[in-house]
Amino acid sequence: MSTGNGASSAPGHTPTTTTRAAGRKTKSSMFRSLKIRNYRLFATGQVVSNTGTWMQRIAQDWLVLSLTGSASAVGITIALQFLPMLVFGLYGGVLADRLPKRPLIVATQSLMGLTGVALAVLTLAGHVQVWHVYLAALLIGLITVVDNPARQTFVSEMVGPDQIANAISLNSANFQSARLVGPAVAGLLITAVGSGWAFLLNGLSFAAPVAALLLMRPAELHRTTPQPRAKGQLREGVRYVAGRPELLWPIVLVGFVGTFGFNFPIWLTAFVSDVFHADAGTYGLLNTLLAAGSLAGALLAARRGTSRLRMLVAAAVLFAVLEVAAAFAPSFWLFAALLVPIGMFGLTVNVTANAGVQTACDPEMRGRVMALFMMVFSGGTPIGAPLVGWVTDTYGARTGMAAGGLVSLAAAAAIGVVLSRIGNLRLSVSRRGVVFVPAGPRGHLVKAA
Repeated sequence: MSTGNGASSAPGHTPTTTTRAAGRKTKSSMFRSLKIRNYRLFATGQVVSNTGTWMQRIAQDWLVLSLTGSASAVGITIALQFLPMLVFGLYGGVLADRLPKRPLIVATQSLMGLTGVALAVLTLAGHVQVWHVYLAALLIGLITVVDNPARQTFVSEMVGPDQIANAISLNSANFQSARLVGPAVAGLLITAVGSGWAFLLNGLSFAAPVAALLLMRPAELHRTTPQPRAKGQLREGVRYVAGRPELLWPIVLVGFVGTFGFNFPIWLTAFVSDVFHADAGTYGLLNTLLAAGSLAGALLAARRGTSRLRMLVAAAVLFAVLEVAAAFAPSFWLFAALLVPIGMFGLTVNVTANAGVQTACDPEMRGRVMALFMMVFSGGTPIGAPLVGWVTDTYGARTGMAAGGLVSLAAAAAIGVVLSRIGNLRLSVSRRGVVFVPAGPRGHLVKAA
C-alpha cells in the first residue's frame, strides 16, 4: 500500500543506502509522535477517555445480557450504536472537511460524556430498562458519525504529514492500552457494585480529552483549510475513492472483516455464559487478553512506520484462520490464549489499512475518505451484529464465531488476489509457507495514474 505520492512504489525502484538507513531510524523511533506537545496532550486525554469507553462497553453488554438473557439483544445494542455510521457516515465526513476540527471534537466529546452520565443516573437509580440502553447506544452512534472522521483527520493537523502513520499506530496503541485496563476494572465494578458506576466513570472521563484539546497551542497545528460548502461534496468523495484502487480495495477488505469478524462482544458473552458458564470477571479477562494482542499489533505497526500490501493481506488471512481455530478450541485456556494473536492480527489489519488510506489521499478529501473507511468498517456492524447474534443464538457460540471467521477468510483471500494484481505481486511457495512476494523489485501497492 502506497504511503506517499506513488513514486517510490513504482516498479524498478531500488532502495538506496540512505533509504535503508531512514528505514532503520523509523523503526527505532516507535514513539516519535509523542515528542509533539499537541499530540502528547491529545494522547493523554484519549487514554483516560478510552479507558472509560471500554468500561462502558463491557458494562453495557453485560447489562443487556442480564436484562434479556439474549445474545441477539447484545447484537441489537451494538447494531444501534453503529447504525448511524452506516446511514449518515459520509455526511459526517463532509462536516469534518468543512468545519474546524478542534472545536468540533470538543463538542462531540462533551456530548458523549453527558450521554454516559445520563445512563449512569438511570442505572444507579434502579430505573434502567433495555430500551434505555438501546437509546443511549443510538445517541452515541449519532455523535460518533461526526466525532470519528474529525478525530481521525485531526491527527494529521497535530503531527504533520511525515508522522501520520506513526501517530495513527500510537492512537491504536493508546486505545488498546485502555482496553487492557477498562474491561478488567469494569468486571470488578459490575461484580462488586453494579454497572452504573462504570457508566458514571465513563461519562466523567470525557473531561480529560476536552481539557487536552483546550490546552493545545493552535499556532503549532498543521491546519487543513476547511472546504467551503458546495453541492455534490458527498458524491465527490465516493467518486474519489472509487477511482483509486489503493483506497478502494483496502476499504472493502476492512469492511468485510469489520462486519463479520469483529463481533467479539457477541461471541465472548456467549462463550462466557453458555460454553464456559462463568461470570462478568471472566468476560473482562477475555477482553483484556484480546486487548493485549491488539496493543502488541499497534506497537509493531508504530515501529514499522510503513503500510505494505503484503502485511494487510497476510494479517487479514491469519486473523480469520485464528478466529476459526478459537471457535473450536476444546478448553477455556486454549480459547483465551488464541485471543492474543487474534487481537494482534486484527489490529494490524485496521492500522495498516487506516494509515495507508490516510497517507494515500489528498488532505482536502481526507475527512470524506476516512468517513467512508469508518462507515464500512464500523457501519457494517448493524448488518453483521444481528446476523451473527442470530447464528450464535440458534446454532451456538462456536458456530457463530466460526462463521464470522470463514466469511472474513473468504473476503481476505478474494481481495488479496485483486490487490496482488494491482500491486504487482505473485504467490510464492517456500519453506516460509505460501506468501505474496513482489513480482518486481518492490511490494508496495502502486497508485493508479
